[in-house]
Amino acid sequence: MACDADELAPAGAGDRRAHRVTAFEIFFDLVFVFAFTRIISFMIHNLTPLTLLQGLLLLVLMWWAWSAYCWLGNQVRADAGWALAGGITSMAAIFVVGVLIPEAFHDSPGGLNAPLTLAIAYSIVRVLFLATYLYASSGDRELRNALIRLNILTIISWVPFIGGALIGGYLQVVLWTAAFVIDFAGGAASSSHGGWRVRTPGYFAERHGLVVIIALGESLAAVGAGVGAVAVSGPILTAALLGLALTVCLWLLYFRAVGPVAERRLVELQGTPRARLARDAYMFLHFPLIAGVIYIAVGIEEVLVRVSGTAAHDTAAHDTAAPLGWIALTALYGGIAIYLAGRTAIRQRAAHTRSTVQLIAVSVPLLLLPVARVIPAMAALGLITAALVGLALYENTRTDVLP
Repeated sequence: MACDADELAPAGAGDRRAHRVTAFEIFFDLVFVFAFTRIISFMIHNLTPLTLLQGLLLLVLMWWAWSAYCWLGNQVRADAGWALAGGITSMAAIFVVGVLIPEAFHDSPGGLNAPLTLAIAYSIVRVLFLATYLYASSGDRELRNALIRLNILTIISWVPFIGGALIGGYLQVVLWTAAFVIDFAGGAASSSHGGWRVRTPGYFAERHGLVVIIALGESLAAVGAGVGAVAVSGPILTAALLGLALTVCLWLLYFRAVGPVAERRLVELQGTPRARLARDAYMFLHFPLIAGVIYIAVGIEEVLVRVSGTAAHDTAAHDTAAPLGWIALTALYGGIAIYLAGRTAIRQRAAHTRSTVQLIAVSVPLLLLPVARVIPAMAALGLITAALVGLALYENTRTDVLP
């Protein structure tokens, strides 16, 4: 495939369109929508503390792949030349990972070795990213050196990653955790020595805002998954509207009080300080937002299952007055706490300001857990939604909170 010089030119170099997310990148993110849906289904199918942890590991897998291509899109046009070819190939590999997610930790007999196939597909994604980035960084010795440092630790992380896929069982969880720690540490260490570039901060912030919206969409999709094909009753409609209200609050709490602050600071900075803020506030601290929303989606789906009585395997699911189980409740309330903690950390890292209200808000879902455990599932959803509505109303009427 021929590659003109301008196709791999730095994003923002003489092309105003590079300051915006391209149509291909939005299309590219659809495979992550698919993967997020599969992760939620994986956890819902057998909701245990272990599957919540395994789901988190799969989210780390997806986030690291998405974040890597966000950095690449900041460097080059993602919809032209070799970057486009590599992106389409990576989409296929990520899609394979998504298809295999239900068997990521337990290989079903009669088919491919799912954990190993998943690990190989994901490794292809990383190889394509590094190869395209290295090619695009020609002429920028500092950036190439940073990529080489990242390359070394990435290759080291593949040892426990592939090994865990081969061994399976609880040791797979341990080895994959070690692999992701090495991978994230590699990213942190590589960027600490300089060389990384954030050429178009508006693009970088916009891309992360879009992935937050994608995750929020999963909480709405969870409503439909929880209801299934049963006739919609008053309680079902009420629970669905509560899920919508909760999601709207999450949107307000990020896009009104946090996102603009982080983007403005990213634009103000230059060089290495800008790259480090992008690493900390976006690559690292946006992950709790995504993880929190996915856990919230699990909790909302379980509430709708309880209200609609669609879980044939759970006799309690037919009792609409029954409380939500501890695991589902922890996913819902704990996910909200994680989301609130992530956005508070983003604002503090970007603006170096602390909000007492935001810090207190993080603990509210955890303090409400004992109450939520003894009330009906829909009441538990209503309780935490009311708390978020109150927080959103407070923040959106205070000039000291809004940017």
